[in-house]
Amino acid sequence: MKSAVETLNPTRVRLTVEVPFEELKDSLDAAYKKINQQVTVKGFRQGKIPARVIDQRFGRGAVLEEAVNDALPKFYTEAVNEGELNVLGQPDVDITELKDGELLAFTAEVDIRPALEIPDYSGIEVEVDAVEVSDEDVTKSVEQLRERFATTSPVERAAQDGDVLTLNLEAKVDGEVLEDGVAEGVTYTVGSGELLDGIDEAVTGVEAGGSATFTSELKGGSAEGKEAEVKVEVTEVKSRELPELDDDFAQLASEFDTFEDLQADSRKRLEQMKKYDQATQAQEKVLDELLKLVEVPMPEKLLADEIETRKHNLVNHQLGQMGLDLAKYLEIQGKSEEEFDAETKEQAEKGIKTQFILDELVNKEKLNVSQEELTEHLMRRAQSSGMSPDQFAQAVVEGGQVPMLVGEVARGKALAVVVEAATVKDSNGEVIELDDEDETAETVEASEATEAEAAGSEEKPEA
Repeated sequence: MKSAVETLNPTRVRLTVEVPFEELKDSLDAAYKKINQQVTVKGFRQGKIPARVIDQRFGRGAVLEEAVNDALPKFYTEAVNEGELNVLGQPDVDITELKDGELLAFTAEVDIRPALEIPDYSGIEVEVDAVEVSDEDVTKSVEQLRERFATTSPVERAAQDGDVLTLNLEAKVDGEVLEDGVAEGVTYTVGSGELLDGIDEAVTGVEAGGSATFTSELKGGSAEGKEAEVKVEVTEVKSRELPELDDDFAQLASEFDTFEDLQADSRKRLEQMKKYDQATQAQEKVLDELLKLVEVPMPEKLLADEIETRKHNLVNHQLGQMGLDLAKYLEIQGKSEEEFDAETKEQAEKGIKTQFILDELVNKEKLNVSQEELTEHLMRRAQSSGMSPDQFAQAVVEGGQVPMLVGEVARGKALAVVVEAATVKDSNGEVIELDDEDETAETVEASEATEAEAAGSEEKPEA
């Protein structure tokens, strides 16, 4: 077999391949065997039809077509390996010559990873938010915990802000009760704003057994967006009582004996959360600066496929689960279709650039992924997907996605190397030293979020 590589542009090549006919022997034998199992000829047992009879009855062309289809992936892969190409996606194959008994010639155009030069990135400097926890932050955190331990009890008075009510609702549009506009036994906290606009004003001052009517725009259902006349009946009023913020509350709501210790723990947890946010912010900003340093030619077909994948996932998965279509989503977001397309393209380009650059860094820095690192990453991915680690691992193995996970971890480690080399200062001008263990875990997550499926759009090449 002979092959030659022609560079069409920095991200696309054309392979020209010539195969002597004798190298098709195995594929021709396989073609005759396959056709033998699929056809019947009077006077011959199935599977025992001679090749000459198959040629006479069904045509030599059918056999050659079957043989070439079987052989092309093998010869294409050999040509790719011979040319030491790092291909992306599916090739466009064109058979240029097929002479029975002499020669098979074909061309294959395919996208390739562009060659990248990674410059010195040690000069990257970014600023992140300082980790500062105020007394107000601590108070808010404790109040949220206090809300979880609130108790309710029925009262013989009119409803007021903060009360928990049991309601029956009936919505009418143009004087007609909607089929899906009736609900009974709805629990609602006055002032929460969780149901319909205007309901808080309507139920305030109403006792159990009383009712009120108000007008509101429906937020869902068959008449979503329409003005409705809503009748609300209050069947029960309960007062909501919050526990005192004292040592007894600390013992009830935590493992601490004193309220002072509970406050101190809340402050510590808030600091940890802000450090986590600070680390994520540092990684995202360092990545943005790294992307500015490297010129990345963009494979057009890969970019088009990535844009289509993102649109498909949004429309058919995310929006589909919410009962929305793209037009409604854009209306809610206040965006035009042109703005959406431009944003999607920008995000896709960033994801592909990120993957290319980090993969190049993996090679440059000779980074490896240990079994322990892969297992920890798998556990995090399983948790975020809502699956058990065993279920997630099984799905990954069955789907042949282990290399993808390895790539995610390796790219995370590559970004961690860049973050470590960069100078990260907080808004107070203090240099930040990120914790190595947390940095690695969070960098993996940050790089995944930025890539946003760029890795998934690179398919194994097959002719």
